[in-house]
Amino acid sequence: MARLAVIVPIVLVLIFLLLYLAFGSLKEAFLIIINVPLALIGGVLGLFIMREYLSVPAAIGFIALFGIAVQNGVVLVSSINQLRQQGVETKEAIVSGALQRLCPVLMTATTTVLGLMPLLLSRGIGSEVQRPLASVVVFGLTSATVLTLFVIPAFYPWFAMKLENEE
Repeated sequence: MARLAVIVPIVLVLIFLLLYLAFGSLKEAFLIIINVPLALIGGVLGLFIMREYLSVPAAIGFIALFGIAVQNGVVLVSSINQLRQQGVETKEAIVSGALQRLCPVLMTATTTVLGLMPLLLSRGIGSEVQRPLASVVVFGLTSATVLTLFVIPAFYPWFAMKLENEE
């Protein structure tokens, strides 16, 4: 666990760096990295509900969860940015982009959650290793997906205003 206490912050910094390199903007990278605490809420709640402990498998689940949550944010923000580059007004781009990417974001979450349900519900040999990871990912991805679809569109105008002021 001591190594994970070092590795997780390094992973988050690397994710932020990759987002900055992909979008060329610290503000957009920050907007997307907001998904990480949203995923963390559900992951911690999942451990609590399932009465699991923070273990190495759970920590690995958090790392995987962060990657999926960031991916959903990238899909949403890049769609909105693409519409804005085409000349669509910011508010309309946010609504259209969120609606266009609603299905891909929900499908990513749904397939992952359904794929992990057997691990989450297992009670046999080895389940003590599988269940914490599945709890973190299932509950965390559920909260991150729902909150992503509301939080990023809500924060985007503020970040877009800041981005326009920089230009």
